[in-house]
Amino acid sequence: MREFMVELTTAVPEGTDPAEVDRRRAAEAVRAGELAEQGRLFRLWRPVGEMRSVGIWRADDESDLRANVLGSLPLSPWMTAVVTPLQPHPNDPGPTG
Repeated sequence: MREFMVELTTAVPEGTDPAEVDRRRAAEAVRAGELAEQGRLFRLWRPVGEMRSVGIWRADDESDLRANVLGSLPLSPWMTAVVTPLQPHPNDPGPTG
């Protein structure tokens, strides 16, 4: 699988029932856990003070990422995604830890 850096920004449509927002956010946490177990979601961060996330995701290609990974997230209809394909850097020190 290839790796992608993905910046996700969620904008809940005005007038959306708060119960629907809560339901989708709870389902989002469950789905993120499933994708992590599958090796599709590798890391996820939220920049301090911002309502967006940045993560490292894995998929066969960008089409697979958008359709089958990001598209499977319950909040995906309300999200915009900026996808950057990644490749190894020759100076990468590798995993730490």
